[in-house]
Amino acid sequence: MSPLDDTPVSGPWHEGERAIQARLGMLERMDRIGRRNIRGVMPDQHRAFFAQLPFLIVGSVDRQGWPWASILAAPPGFARSPDERTLHIAAQPVAGDPLAESLLPGAPLGILGIELPTRRRNRMNGHISTVDATGVSVAVEQSFGNCPQYIQRREYVWAAPPAHPASAEPFTALDAAARALIETADTAFVASASRADDPTSARGIDVSHRGGRPGFIGVAADGTLVIPDYAGNRFFNTLGNLLVNPRAGLLFLDFAHGDLLQITGGTEIVWDGPEVQAVKGAERLWRFTPSHGRWLRGALPLRFEFGDFSPFLP
Repeated sequence: MSPLDDTPVSGPWHEGERAIQARLGMLERMDRIGRRNIRGVMPDQHRAFFAQLPFLIVGSVDRQGWPWASILAAPPGFARSPDERTLHIAAQPVAGDPLAESLLPGAPLGILGIELPTRRRNRMNGHISTVDATGVSVAVEQSFGNCPQYIQRREYVWAAPPAHPASAEPFTALDAAARALIETADTAFVASASRADDPTSARGIDVSHRGGRPGFIGVAADGTLVIPDYAGNRFFNTLGNLLVNPRAGLLFLDFAHGDLLQITGGTEIVWDGPEVQAVKGAERLWRFTPSHGRWLRGALPLRFEFGDFSPFLP
């Protein structure tokens, strides 16, 4: 059976993704591209790629339907693919990360493997098949690659063990430190899910990378974030989810100190108009209104040194 035999009759896209593709006049073209590029198994190249990574970005949805973007980090080899339909992840989320409550058999996950030194990235979405003391095994449902656009190159080193365990600091409004991290960020990750009414559906769960010049994400006085949507692969995984389920989770990394900022909240897509035209390179925007979140202090055992900006940035 070829990988494409696993593609549903309706194609690889759910209703939200198809609606945006239709709005832009590319529905038939993207149906052909999706059937060709989105597989039901992991190709050998992707299996080898995940095995060499020191971290994965993971998207999940909690019991209240809020999406969260998280990170799992361990020495390369912690993510391995014993066969083309399975990815085993031998790592646990840090204390306080909402991902912990989602690591149950049958739960859907969106997984992004991204290699900042080379700007390579591949995605895999699926369900947790087994959970044991070493981690989780995820059954592959969708596997596909992404281009290197908007990824800033960074080298990493492992940090010395912290003097104190990582700590979680919940909040319901952005503090000054959170605003400062967002306003200077050139990288963020976003989790979304199309089916708030069906938490077992993995076709619509996704975690994606967003990149731009420092400050590309605007922060309004009331804490609302404004995020540009630049030209990409036209899959519209994130926007398609937000169209039918307007909630998202954002993750920001403090590359120098190892702190993580997780936020979940509601969204609104801005399709056109003066607000979009004012942002260079943006094809549309989306607003993110924080509901709640947490600082995970000292949670990332990696430190990153900036290399250079993506040549694709506006």
